Amino acid sequence: MRIASLAVIATLSFTTIALAQEEKIEREALPAAVEKTVAVQSQGATIKGFSQEKEKDRTYYEAEMTVNGHSKDVLIDADGAVVEIEEQVALDSLPAPVKDGLQAKAGTGKLLKVESLTKRGKLVAYEAVIQSAGKKKEIQVEADGKPLADEE
Repeated sequence: MRIASLAVIATLSFTTIALAQEEKIEREALPAAVEKTVAVQSQGATIKGFSQEKEKDRTYYEAEMTVNGHSKDVLIDADGAVVEIEEQVALDSLPAPVKDGLQAKAGTGKLLKVESLTKRGKLVAYEAVIQSAGKKKEIQVEADGKPLADEE
């Protein structure tokens, strides 16, 4: 019983630490290189906010924005390089293999939102939020609609 209690406490502590690593920040707190990238990436967009996160001893900055009515989140490293872009995509604009792959993975679940996932300038996957049995979860497929071996 005591070991189980310690495991629960350790898990809760780890979760708190993981959650604490991402924090909301103001635009003025962005490094100059990141600000320059944000200025380019946000042209024509409405900026919703910024956050800073640490992962494996590296600092990243995320800009959340809305472009032409859809969401776009840009992850930028401290040197100003775009690491990842998640951009909402209309379901009816997806290539048929991608739509079929997402629906196959969703099963009887309903596709609510789909985003393209671009890393270092290359489209690597599509991610969808689905609702199934009253719960929401994320699923992913490769850029060609095939199942991913390891989710991004």
